[in-house]
Amino acid sequence: MRKPNTLDMYISWLKRKHHVDVNIWEDSYYNQVTEKVKKDFENSAFWKQLVGNLPTYEVEYQKDNKYPFFYSFDEQGKLKIKDFKNFLEKTWRKNVLDNNSWPEEPSNGWILSDNWLSRIDDVIRTLFTVKYLDGVKIMTEKIHALCAEHTMSCDVSFEAKEEGYYAAHVNVRRDFEIPRIKFGTEEVNMSIEIQVTTQVQEVIRKLLHTYYEKKRTMERKVPENWQWNTKCEEFSVNYLGHILHYVEGLIVEIKDKERERDK
Repeated sequence: MRKPNTLDMYISWLKRKHHVDVNIWEDSYYNQVTEKVKKDFENSAFWKQLVGNLPTYEVEYQKDNKYPFFYSFDEQGKLKIKDFKNFLEKTWRKNVLDNNSWPEEPSNGWILSDNWLSRIDDVIRTLFTVKYLDGVKIMTEKIHALCAEHTMSCDVSFEAKEEGYYAAHVNVRRDFEIPRIKFGTEEVNMSIEIQVTTQVQEVIRKLLHTYYEKKRTMERKVPENWQWNTKCEEFSVNYLGHILHYVEGLIVEIKDKERERDK
């Protein structure tokens, strides 16, 4: 079976092979479901307490470190919905592009319309941007402790990708009641993705956004020995993130030494 190497081909494959009509989801249903999930999560006791705790976290960190904790309060914890095209592209990557078993199903099964809301873990996502590298661990620990307090499932992973992307991902899971396509409602277990990163890493992510998006959806052959080709796209992208991550580590080390001297 020919591998769908464009999004349009993938959409046709979904309909032909699995009877999934993407148009039904795209027209209105996806937005209806995700808006409700976002609103329900915003109104949850967990989320209200987390957002309400932010000023306290800032004061605690400044008391111990004499430096700001958050980069800014303006955009902290703003919940966003993954648009449907990006959502669909992610199922394409998991079902096809990154599926080493193709044309058979991936090792954990197909991601299709009957399960993709629960299998895609960043349909609703948010970001907390801290000022310094040590703040990433502190913030993830705060979120993890609050999840335990509210008896919510919570998985924490610290990502460090080859291309120099560094961030902590906290996936909070709970059941949501959503409308069915035709009538009635049903419960679905969904993940809300909370990313925690530094000011520097967030700047890098925005600068390299186009590169990351292209890499996700293109079967691009990485040049051999790119580590020695300074004009190669991989060279600048991969090393920039790693170098700045190292510098951030040095800054934290200097801050820690300064704090010890002041005791």
